[in-house]
Amino acid sequence: MEDCIFCKIVRNEIPNTVVYEDDVVKAFLDITQVTPGHTLVIPKKHVADIFEYDADLAAAVFSRMPKIARAIQTSNPAIKGMNICNNNGAVAYQSVFHSHFHLIPRYTAKDTFAMQFGDNSADYTSDQLQAIADRIHAQLED
Repeated sequence: MEDCIFCKIVRNEIPNTVVYEDDVVKAFLDITQVTPGHTLVIPKKHVADIFEYDADLAAAVFSRMPKIARAIQTSNPAIKGMNICNNNGAVAYQSVFHSHFHLIPRYTAKDTFAMQFGDNSADYTSDQLQAIADRIHAQLED
């Protein structure tokens, strides 16, 4: 895609700091660096979000993530954990519409990045949860 910032990064038309690259993915440091080592992993093929992946692309991209995550972790003994985040669609806070995964090293519980979810378990009965699961299951292809 011509105007996509991440496609331009894949083509090296925009400066980027490469962490890992092969024929399928490119991993580079996020310019925001939520914590030191914050890395983006993107497929070189332009897909807007997770909904555009096919099984082969998903397998190829996801299979590289543990290797990249381990490299980030072992690069700094102070790294104690990692968040892996992927936003899909504007309503889910996706800001660049080329699929990407954030690998965000965690150094302490006081790091500025946090994902917090409320406990909504009292809002659903087991029957309601089963109905949701059944609707999703009905959409899965064998």
